[in-house]
Amino acid sequence: MTRSPQPRDLIRPDILADTAYQVPDAAGLIKLDAMENPHGLPEALRGQWAECLARQSVNRYPDARARELKQQLRTCFAIGPGYDILLGNGSDEIIQSLVLALARPQARLLAFEPSFVMYARSARLCGMEYIGVPLRDDFSIPLDQALQVIAERRPALVFVAQPNNPTGNLCAGETLTAIAAATPGLLVVDEAYHAFSGADSLALLDSHENLLVMRTLSKLGLAGLRIGFLVGRREWIAELEKVRMPYNIGTLPQAGAVFLLQHREQLHEQAARIRQDRERLRQGLAQFAQIQQWPSAANFILFRVRGLAGPAVHAGLLTRGILVKSLDGVHPLLQDCLRVTVGTTAENAAFLAALAQVLAG
Repeated sequence: MTRSPQPRDLIRPDILADTAYQVPDAAGLIKLDAMENPHGLPEALRGQWAECLARQSVNRYPDARARELKQQLRTCFAIGPGYDILLGNGSDEIIQSLVLALARPQARLLAFEPSFVMYARSARLCGMEYIGVPLRDDFSIPLDQALQVIAERRPALVFVAQPNNPTGNLCAGETLTAIAAATPGLLVVDEAYHAFSGADSLALLDSHENLLVMRTLSKLGLAGLRIGFLVGRREWIAELEKVRMPYNIGTLPQAGAVFLLQHREQLHEQAARIRQDRERLRQGLAQFAQIQQWPSAANFILFRVRGLAGPAVHAGLLTRGILVKSLDGVHPLLQDCLRVTVGTTAENAAFLAALAQVLAG
């Protein structure tokens, strides 16, 4: 009898050696680890939204081109007619599509470290050489070094997170422009936290043909709908459409997002509240002498407790019902660091109270 194949017989060795992306169980905890909008759908909209979803024909495939959703995105984000939009099941799918499309033999992907883990992960899974350029100690991009590496390695794809995750800082405009001018391939500016940062690279599309801008609706409060989008010149988007899976945005996410974007002023009010609460959270952290924190243009704050190991602080918060993100071991610059998402006023107060208990021993 022929032996049945085992995973080790068929799966690529690098995948066998890898681990799946881990999402911790947050049941019963105050969840401040995933950069989500903590505010639910406004009560006044819930009934209308449910009625909108109930009218959808879920027995049919969704609009493969998502025309109404794309038009809403154009209106909401002032995307000019000279540019097209690629939709993804979150930004993750767009990142993977970009890497798949550009992963020719000897092609390279460059990103700055520490940054969003999916840049390196997608390169690894798609067989594209990854180049990580370390950030400075203040998490800014070392422009001279970046330009030198770009000139020597000539990456086909460069990612710049604006603002950066998990550090929260913005890339200087002149740095971004210099990288765009020097990049021989595509530069993707990842503006996932656009709602909280004020950063807007769409204007750069006019002057840099190799630039694409990526955003998501997740941080605006629609994380459960999983909608990311990429904006760029039509000739780039047309080629990337060949990689996108058909019907990747379902009927309910399309309809739900269109409805909520038509009522976007309430989502923008929530984003403004989060920006205000971010400042209050920053002030609360500043009251602890042991805390080192970094400025943030996102909906989270990166911090470190001087004199205590990051994993111990994380565990102490967890026992008190607070889940934040431990970044110790992710990158040398993040040793003992934790990242806390800006929650509701009550959640932020509970986090600060729990942190005070941890610091008190």
